Amino acid sequence: MNDNPSELGPLLSRIRACRICVEEPLTRPLPHAPRPVVRASRSARLCICGQAPGTRVHATGIPFNDPSGDRLREWLGIDRDTFYDENRLAIVPMGFCFPGQDAKGGDLPPRRECAANWHDRLFAAMPQIELVLAIGQYAQAYHLGAGRRRTLSATVADWRTILAEERRPRILPLPHPSWRNNAWLRRNPWFETELLPELRAQVARLIGEGGDGRMR
Repeated sequence: MNDNPSELGPLLSRIRACRICVEEPLTRPLPHAPRPVVRASRSARLCICGQAPGTRVHATGIPFNDPSGDRLREWLGIDRDTFYDENRLAIVPMGFCFPGQDAKGGDLPPRRECAANWHDRLFAAMPQIELVLAIGQYAQAYHLGAGRRRTLSATVADWRTILAEERRPRILPLPHPSWRNNAWLRRNPWFETELLPELRAQVARLIGEGGDGRMR
């Protein structure tokens, strides 16, 4: 399928109607009906790239519509209205659909069909994106490739070097904002004292801020 890079609207329509993981899966078919979740525009300069929707996002169709989203918005220093303004902020997870759960009730990895079929074309249709927030190991593997460090902790710890690298869009690696990562955050206090101020400064530059430092 050859897409005109400027035709973002038709590309998004095809993504939202995608059934590849059911009809032509690379492994086992998706165990439920697809519900791709993606937000993009030709004006957003900031993109959040996480893992894949969870059960609540699958039910509502709203990305980061859960406690992890609340924490992420706090990290960014923005409110819900700003976060969901796709003219200012794109959200492109590595897997567009909820992948299902494993035997222990944890979410499965993102479906590989999404990146293989859609991601290169989607980012080609958004050349204005200046910064990608790569949340978690799967997003970091796609956006950093061989430049990803040995572990997620090592990748996030080297955020200054990664952010300064000559590339477009630039990449800022982050851990997942899940409350399951509370222990990681306690072990790495530099994340809050050093990385978060830079993250908020980048978000303010790309989105705009109010006088109290929170996005309006």
